[in-house]
Amino acid sequence: MSSSPSSSAQAARVALAARLSHLLKDAGINGRELSARCNWHAAKTSRILSAKVAPSDSDIRAWCSACGADDQAEDLVATARAVESMYLEWRRLHRTGMRKVQEDFYKLHEQTAVCKVYVSNVPPGFFQTPPFATALMRAITDFQGTPDDVTQAVAARVARSRFLYEGNHRFVVLMEEWVLRAWVGDQSVMDSQLAHLLDVMRLPSVSLGIIPMGAARTIWPLEAFYLYDDRQALVETLTAEVNITQPRELADYARAFAGLAGSAVYGDAARSLIISARNALA
Repeated sequence: MSSSPSSSAQAARVALAARLSHLLKDAGINGRELSARCNWHAAKTSRILSAKVAPSDSDIRAWCSACGADDQAEDLVATARAVESMYLEWRRLHRTGMRKVQEDFYKLHEQTAVCKVYVSNVPPGFFQTPPFATALMRAITDFQGTPDDVTQAVAARVARSRFLYEGNHRFVVLMEEWVLRAWVGDQSVMDSQLAHLLDVMRLPSVSLGIIPMGAARTIWPLEAFYLYDDRQALVETLTAEVNITQPRELADYARAFAGLAGSAVYGDAARSLIISARNALA
């Protein structure tokens, strides 16, 4: 696995900086001359070339103009925007509240045939009951200090569950056993959430595996991640959403998912772990 969930984003920033560096060489100028032509400080050019800062759209257009490469500007702008979408801080995503992000996830699930999910913290959003989602999203909003639109965000999150019942969608979920025992909300919230898991695991669209706390493992516990038709991986960290599309890293996540699946139990054995967690609430 990569050393950091943001490694692909940083690699893409470096690749963009390399393309900008090639424009300098093709134009036969150095960073100081480019800075003068763009009317900005040389330190800014240095930071862009070292991938320490991301250039804005206007920076890229000015850079291309200074290098006599206006024809490459729009392609580089599109590349830079794609790079920035790879690593997005939650506070930035939630700057107007959580509803918009939940609606974006709805669209992503709508376009996905097979969603493979590993969770080590909470059940995936499409498995969450409204009371559980409310308690969780309230805690996230309080922690991040972002605008409170929890009611609307919960409605948008819970709407994703329709794909469990409609259309040609399949959900393959792996869950650490301790997720069943980590309280979010009060006893009644947890009890209804665990009961809901027992219900949804019977659906033909769902495969739910639980990794017992004492299971032999070939893959260590990881941060939660989602694989969408093996074309995109989304990793959830405390502070950011990391979007991965690089084939090598996608292959790593698919291989990790297969290893985690080998440590999980299914069917009656998984059901027994959920029932045990539910009984422990009393």
